Amino acid sequence: MTTDRLAFEATKAHSWCIDTGLNRPGHTACYLLHDDGELAFIDTGTSNNVAGLLALIRELGFSPEQVRWILPTHVHLDHAGGAGALLHHCRNAILATHHKGLPHMIDPSRLQRGAMEVYGRDMFRHSFGDLIPAAEEHCRALHEGAQLALGKRHLFFLDTPGHANHHGCFFDQENAALYTGDSFGLHYRELDYQGRPWLMATTTPVAFNPETWMKSLDKMMATQTEWACLTHYGPLHQPKNQQQQLRESIQSHAAIALREEHMGDREGRQQRLARALLEEAVIQVRRHNPEISRSHIEKLLADDIRLNSQGLDVWLTRREKKRTGA
Repeated sequence: MTTDRLAFEATKAHSWCIDTGLNRPGHTACYLLHDDGELAFIDTGTSNNVAGLLALIRELGFSPEQVRWILPTHVHLDHAGGAGALLHHCRNAILATHHKGLPHMIDPSRLQRGAMEVYGRDMFRHSFGDLIPAAEEHCRALHEGAQLALGKRHLFFLDTPGHANHHGCFFDQENAALYTGDSFGLHYRELDYQGRPWLMATTTPVAFNPETWMKSLDKMMATQTEWACLTHYGPLHQPKNQQQQLRESIQSHAAIALREEHMGDREGRQQRLARALLEEAVIQVRRHNPEISRSHIEKLLADDIRLNSQGLDVWLTRREKKRTGA
């Protein structure tokens, strides 16, 4: 488990980007914030990460008792799978997340069943470990505009659906840093070219909604944040310069899915979606970075393309049920 101290930190208010090691290095982060003796985790990674997070706290000269907040941006397991276990070890902490997601932290049984359907039982156990229920008396449900005191500063909660209907971001106004979870997409550092990042939407099951995601991006940019701190992966400076790329990716994902919907053939739909998403990604990456090989793109994006195709398939099924009233 590796850490990078973030460049925007104030003199006494420090922030670290922590590589949880999930899937591969540089894929999944969580963030540790410190101010005036108090700590906050934004996202946690999985239950398998918790021992490493506790060791890291001590390496930095802190103790688990100083953790005041555990703040999943949403309850997908790469972001919140370790939240209950971490809360168990941090006796002074409060787990706070979107009010629609919090019940799944208190009783994660439905969350676990859904994740096993997406990943399969063996991969679930290997990647995520056991889900530990969060003690309800140490939890707080968050709504738009909630303020969370951390030392001498405040974090502000933004309700940002689109990737998931229970997604939120945390804004550190002092450092003009927005912790975005999946709401600012996926950043593959391996695809950066001449200092320019490449972003792709993440449409993993089960609640992709392109229209609400666009509105969430409007809300996020209205903060005039100077940093977007992504779980996948790392901080991006001046995110207003990258937002159009993400908007286009959201639109292209939706357009590919709607073409499939128009065809009306559900048999093999997810596989066709995956092939179309990969072809579009290859075109966009090669336009961004003409020096990269197709094989490298395919290897790097394989897992996320698979999950994105599953999410789009679910989106189309949900649209069909809404139309038919089923």
